[in-house]
Amino acid sequence: MPRAADGEKVNLGTALAPSSGKTMLVLGTYAGDFNMVEYAQKVRAFWPALQGKGITRCMMVVNGERDSCLKLQELLDLPGEIELLADPSGEAGRAFGVSRGFRPDDAGLSPALKLFFMGIGVGPPWMTLPAVLVGYFGNPSGRREWIDAALKQGQLAGRWPSVLELADDGSILRSKFDDTPLVSSWGVRPFELATLRLQNLVSLQLKHRDALKHVDERCLTQLGGCTVVGAGGEALFSWLDQGLCDVPDMQDILEAL
Repeated sequence: MPRAADGEKVNLGTALAPSSGKTMLVLGTYAGDFNMVEYAQKVRAFWPALQGKGITRCMMVVNGERDSCLKLQELLDLPGEIELLADPSGEAGRAFGVSRGFRPDDAGLSPALKLFFMGIGVGPPWMTLPAVLVGYFGNPSGRREWIDAALKQGQLAGRWPSVLELADDGSILRSKFDDTPLVSSWGVRPFELATLRLQNLVSLQLKHRDALKHVDERCLTQLGGCTVVGAGGEALFSWLDQGLCDVPDMQDILEAL
């Protein structure tokens, strides 16, 4: 499939073959999807740490045309080392075994209606509601580094809402969630992740809907996954999304490496 940056064709099988380093592959969703955006934001925030664990190449497959990949890279300020690959039909993800969503072979239901059912937690897969609700209720043992990084990047890009107080050099001085009664010390405070998702929805996904939309209706409900392959070609970590917003914790990947 074509690499967004230069159009050069990349064969995933060859790219994942034994090499001199570890390779990370994200089988994403379409560019305007919550899962794709959060995959990109997490990889961006943890990229130095992933490199520190020996990952020398990161590829992210986006279920859209090259223009959508480039727009997503621009909007999220993704490092140039992260290769975005265009897969408009979502073929690579299906070959990897990702979920195709709610009743994918039911021709009597429109893709939009299938997505609605997924959004209210009708499955399988079943993890949409837990993944969404943690955004509102928080997680005492969660980690918010990637949330802070994404909120900061969005705030500097002029996206709404803004909840961080930034220094002149762009560093984070404090967050409005630092004042949350009783739970300010939690790893992820109530409504903290939901605020990021609201920022993504309003100021990124909806505002740039035409540039980030899917081109194959199968990709509207198709979920994603990721893997990290070692230098010997063995899988060191693999994951399949089980719902909307259900993408892996990068800390789990770092621990697996």
